[in-house]
Amino acid sequence: MSKSERQKKIIIIGNGISGITAARHLRKKSDHSIIVISEESPYFFSRTALMYVYMGQLKFEHTKPYEDDFWKKNKIKLIQQHVDEINLEQKELLFDNQTSLNYDYLVIASGSVPNRLNCPGENLKAVQCFYHKQDLDLLESWTSSTSTAVVVGGGLIGIELAEMLHSRGKKVHFLIRESSFWNQVLASEESELINQHLESHGINLHFSTELKAIKGNNEGRVCGIQTSHNSELKCEWVGLAIGVSPNIDFLKDSGLSINKGIRVNPYLETTSPGVYAIGDCAELIEPPPGRNAIEPLWYTGRIMGETLAQTLTVKKTKYTPGPWFNSAKFFDIEYQTYGTVSAHPDPEQEAQFFWKRDQENSCIRLSYHPKDQIFLGVVSLGLRLRHEVFDQWLQEQVKIEKVIKNLEIAFFNPEFSPNYISEIQKLWSLKHAVV
Repeated sequence: MSKSERQKKIIIIGNGISGITAARHLRKKSDHSIIVISEESPYFFSRTALMYVYMGQLKFEHTKPYEDDFWKKNKIKLIQQHVDEINLEQKELLFDNQTSLNYDYLVIASGSVPNRLNCPGENLKAVQCFYHKQDLDLLESWTSSTSTAVVVGGGLIGIELAEMLHSRGKKVHFLIRESSFWNQVLASEESELINQHLESHGINLHFSTELKAIKGNNEGRVCGIQTSHNSELKCEWVGLAIGVSPNIDFLKDSGLSINKGIRVNPYLETTSPGVYAIGDCAELIEPPPGRNAIEPLWYTGRIMGETLAQTLTVKKTKYTPGPWFNSAKFFDIEYQTYGTVSAHPDPEQEAQFFWKRDQENSCIRLSYHPKDQIFLGVVSLGLRLRHEVFDQWLQEQVKIEKVIKNLEIAFFNPEFSPNYISEIQKLWSLKHAVV
């Protein structure tokens, strides 16, 4: 391959985990010209760590995994600009300052944007989402004048906001559309455990409740809300945490195939040659079995970035995310899940085994196929499990008996939890004893 063929101009739209992973691996494997476009921040940082900055446990610089000279060291050019349009025929990006830039390959890693409700009062002062660094700064600016806050949306971002505000001494009302926290994901026992944990920290939970309207004062700032039950709550700040959607509005007239996200094949190729999409904005036309077409997760974005760098430098490579996993924290309760564990399983397809330590916020739920006994997945609260062990078991499709017998290698700190393991194994033997 000639030098001119090897050196291509690759433009990456997005400074998140997908885009930066792609840029890093492209630089490791090639001497391509790499340009990253991002208007949000001149630094790559961990979004999930922003809550700890607000809570005083970290400084913003601690959220940055790389030094500020990352771009120079890796010979990557950063342009802080907003892309208005993409001209696919001319292979050209058009910016909002009327400038333009051509590319050989384009990687769209534009991430997500928070969803909005479009309810009355949504544009009042001190009504906001929490996703960008600018959202952290905005929340900080309203904090000193806030005594009571309302968080709308019973997901992971919602519970983060509730914890953040609680840590600063604010009274928090948490509006949850479902009848119990995250009960579309968690089984009833785990969901109720989290309910009790939140309430024990002073969070005011409002189940089966939606936001109807936001009310403002004479200065245009929120002063209260009206719920779907026509009850009113006074507050000085409202956080909207009702999920995210792919950030693709700037692509509506581009000619790319778009559904909820940018449609891509297993090689992360869009319908336009030389244009790829990765991360939260990408929608797989044929997702792997048991996976969603769009998965706005840190680790899937990282794998997509690595995969695409391989395709653009070494060998065309399919995106293979491996077994599903996720993790979070509900205040001080760690949550982990690997594989498939349904909140409402079909008994013909999924059997489950549940153990909980009395008087503690510790439990584990294992799922397996009722006929062939193949291990399907695990959910844990208050326990630390080893990712690599469960990933291997899921890929090897081991039997549930092997999982039960070998739990000591699956716990992160087995020396501190021998009683847990023996209790789980004893309960399993009790429930599956041959009569």
